[in-house]
Amino acid sequence: MSNFWNWAVKAYAAESVAGLCLDLQDMHGQNVPLLLFSQWAASVGVALDEETAEAAADISRAWAHHVVGPLRAIRRQIKGPIGDIEPDAKHRVREQVKSAELLGEREQMAALSALISPTGQALAFQQAKDNLVRVARAWAPVVPRNPLHALSDALSERGFLSYTPE
Repeated sequence: MSNFWNWAVKAYAAESVAGLCLDLQDMHGQNVPLLLFSQWAASVGVALDEETAEAAADISRAWAHHVVGPLRAIRRQIKGPIGDIEPDAKHRVREQVKSAELLGEREQMAALSALISPTGQALAFQQAKDNLVRVARAWAPVVPRNPLHALSDALSERGFLSYTPE
């Protein structure tokens, strides 16, 4: 799991990747760890079949609905001004909620990475895009292909779809 987590942290921090991911999450209802999983899988040589994509979506759905989603909602709710709550105290609580949200995503990613066995040979770029579309389709009935392709392009341009052992 640490390889996926480390890859995802670096990829997410790369120029434009976070913005593309958040757009896919907030505007298209997609799940960022699931999308990143599909691209990490491609980078370690795994073409996701329909069954694995569905299993990954089911795992992600459980984490999103029962852990990460509720924590994200709380974090966002307490971000704005709240009367009668001292701002520094609110900030400390919000940071703890954010930490719990990240832990939930990390545990989700551990469960996702357990679904595959890396081969060490990165897939062709089109196969990486196929992985991305496959998990997006398993996640939701509408597949936002253009934003998904933009994410895959950004990851490829920044070298994240090439296998580099850690």
